[in-house]
Amino acid sequence: MKRNLSLLALSGALALGGFVGYGINERGAAQAGTAQAQTQAAQTASAQGQMVQALAQTTATTYDNGRARTQSEANTVDVVKARQNGLVYISVTGQSSGSAQAQLRDQLQRQFGFGLPDGLGDGSDGDSQGGQQATGTGSGFFVNAQGDIVTNNHVVEGASDITIRLHGSKQTYKATVVARAPDYDLALIRAEGLPSGAIQPMPLGDSDRLDVGLKAVAMGAPFNLDFSVSEGIISSLERTVPVGTRGVSQKVIQTDAAINPGNSGGPLLDSAGQVIGVNTQILTGGAGQSAGVGFAIPVNTVKTLLPKLQSGKGGVLQTPSLGIQFTDLSGLTSEQRTQAGLPETGALVQEVLPNSPAAAAGLRGGTSDGTGLSLNGAGTAGRGTSRGGAQSGGQGGDVLNTNGDIITAIDGQPVTEGGDLQRAILGKQVGDSVRLTVKRAGQTREVTVNLKAFAFPNASTAQDDGR
Repeated sequence: MKRNLSLLALSGALALGGFVGYGINERGAAQAGTAQAQTQAAQTASAQGQMVQALAQTTATTYDNGRARTQSEANTVDVVKARQNGLVYISVTGQSSGSAQAQLRDQLQRQFGFGLPDGLGDGSDGDSQGGQQATGTGSGFFVNAQGDIVTNNHVVEGASDITIRLHGSKQTYKATVVARAPDYDLALIRAEGLPSGAIQPMPLGDSDRLDVGLKAVAMGAPFNLDFSVSEGIISSLERTVPVGTRGVSQKVIQTDAAINPGNSGGPLLDSAGQVIGVNTQILTGGAGQSAGVGFAIPVNTVKTLLPKLQSGKGGVLQTPSLGIQFTDLSGLTSEQRTQAGLPETGALVQEVLPNSPAAAAGLRGGTSDGTGLSLNGAGTAGRGTSRGGAQSGGQGGDVLNTNGDIITAIDGQPVTEGGDLQRAILGKQVGDSVRLTVKRAGQTREVTVNLKAFAFPNASTAQDDGR
């Protein structure tokens, strides 16, 4: 029985970018405004580079042999034609329902309503039986002339066999993983035996220069439909959602361009034909398919990690951790904070793991001394409360230990919500040091922590740095 899972596995190119003077015009208005549109396109091209200029020039003619085309439509056609051969379709074998990817999918769907649209089979899609190997599909795109392909980590993690196909061809090529960055849901793969001229890398744009309302174009293979294109806009640049195997809340690009199972790992493009994001998740609303809310990893994250991925030699990029469990104080109600004498914001340390960087720096977690905060049942503490940090208080309630250290700032930047601490640590390198501002028993002190890669004994219960 076929079952489409809400995983964004490998395709999807959402084009977010400047309209470069394009508008939706009626026939008469478009013809009358041709000169003005050409001038605007030339000015934008000068600011954004030669590729933008080339695309702008090809869209000067609004109508073609009686076929009505607005300039915006003509721009989309040009972007698709210019970038379609840089798209890659990915097929994998070897993932199962017990893989890290499957666990991440289940966790995101259960806790946040997010899905990873990758079209993964889990033993019930006709391609695998019971505990046998599963198959999945996704998307990716070339990023350089050497044939490196960017995709999502959740597309290839746990795969024993990876093959790719190119646009317009049924020929398959074996691919191997160059390196993975699970905490960012990114991976780099490389195919073997590609013919000369087959590699057409897509240019990488600048996700810091985007604006809400700009065009977004997604290309990929949703539901195994080879080479499908959807178009929308950038809906928001203010979203943070859990990303990667640790579920650290990270900034993403939200778009209403349709993203469905089979789109994971595909490029999100702007109107200049530049990649501005990598499609990674959708908000399904329980439907298991696009509900008009999709998310893409900003391309500037890709550009930062790309050199490390290229030198990864099949390994996994390690990210540092403090080694703590904490409660996000902003997730508690004002009544709860007042009752416990806690500040409005900060990370209340519940547990410091042995042999962790936090333990070496002398951070302290909470203890059961009879003065904890009654939460009156699971879930009333709000977001950010670390599972395993609250002790049973009898009568069906939980008690939050409130006598642990409170981290109020990291490197001088206030911790206004738990995600601030998580993102700050994720942005550091193994071997870096951070300066934590900590409140303990009413006194404020500075603590320096030397970061290292630290594995939690049970990743499913950890909340430090997104775990």
